Amino acid sequence: MTLAPSAAAPESRGLTTFAVIWAGQVVSALGSNLTGFALGVWIYQQTGSATLFALITLATTVPGILLSPFAGALVDRWDRRWAMIVSDGGAAAATLGLALLIWRGHLELWHIYSLMTVISSFSALRWPAFTAATTMLVPSRHLGRAGGMTQMGEAGAQILSPLIAGVLVVSIGRQGVLLIDFVSYLFAIAALLVVRIPKPPATTEKVAEGSSLWREARLGWSFIRQRPGLLSLLLLLAVTNVGSGLVQVLLAPMVLSFASADLLGRVLTTAGFGILAGGLLMSVWGGPRHRVAGILGFLALQGVILPFGGLRASVLLIAAGAFCYMFALPIINGSSQALWQSKVPADLQGRVFAVRRMVALSTLPLAYVIAGPLADHVFEPLLAPGGPLAGSVGQLIGVGKGRGIALMLIGIGALIVLVVAVASRFPRLVRLESELPDVAPGNG
Repeated sequence: MTLAPSAAAPESRGLTTFAVIWAGQVVSALGSNLTGFALGVWIYQQTGSATLFALITLATTVPGILLSPFAGALVDRWDRRWAMIVSDGGAAAATLGLALLIWRGHLELWHIYSLMTVISSFSALRWPAFTAATTMLVPSRHLGRAGGMTQMGEAGAQILSPLIAGVLVVSIGRQGVLLIDFVSYLFAIAALLVVRIPKPPATTEKVAEGSSLWREARLGWSFIRQRPGLLSLLLLLAVTNVGSGLVQVLLAPMVLSFASADLLGRVLTTAGFGILAGGLLMSVWGGPRHRVAGILGFLALQGVILPFGGLRASVLLIAAGAFCYMFALPIINGSSQALWQSKVPADLQGRVFAVRRMVALSTLPLAYVIAGPLADHVFEPLLAPGGPLAGSVGQLIGVGKGRGIALMLIGIGALIVLVVAVASRFPRLVRLESELPDVAPGNG
């Protein structure tokens, strides 16, 4: 049976098609997280090196970021459904290769980094294709809900994967986990094969772009640069992503400075449930009516919440702060996603969204690189016993191991609030929704 929505098709048909694709992508995301957990544990057990452990994160993110503009150009050239099928198929083949290497006893570190780079490269196609396809399937008023569903699915996969992977590694081994991941890609492909996604109508920009892949990739950036409101929104999220990246890296060592690994696991699980709850709310609510105001408001909320996590060496306080901080994330991302989907012509969304993703995520590797040195060599010594701030700030938040990281979190929160305050004074950003008309076709 083939589901084939068209511009005149009933609204429910497009929503059903989106739900089918979404379900396949959620299953695939769960499989990928299982693989990431199993391989990460294996690398750390074999090497005992946190640096080599961290490299797997870079191998799974950096290639996809760098290739995003070209992937977006291909998405706009191809049928969006087949772009996702190619993405899942290439990643599935690389995953199967890893499973076979483990089965034959030939797996080495360079195999993992190389094949995870391949998987990341193919995955560069998936996100712009899925996001652009969503615009063609989901009415404008439901785009926020669709974004919430996407965030909720990713959060569910993140929460479940460590629990499931720990059991599976013991019962069926790493190669079994990777085979499950391979099957999850097949499930996602099967979901795509039973649906149809309407082709976007051509715009004058598309006709004028020529056939050069490089020129098409640059068009995504040109589109954003010529619209100051969208550019300012993108830069705002890129800057605040530095803070998010620092929090991701620093949360674990701060908790482990005074609590056990088991308690850290509970904090991270609580944070995951925060994302899940925020995604569930977004999928039901659809997000704030004024999306820019919602983005600014929830970013400010994150900035206000962060200092509370650093005030005391308390697992309960940190867990509550992590829940609230992560709860805001799906609302911010879902609102931003819906805003971009409604402002960018459908036939340009592959290129524009790919460039947008590249710019927004480009600051995360920077955060990963600077977090450790800043904590170890700058902030931790400040609040060590007898340190320069031990007699002043230390009287408020404590001294000793982990308190320098706590001070960093307080500072990051203050900077986020400051950045939001400055951004809210930029008129092109504040008036973005009224100045730039909605252009998404076929969405009532």
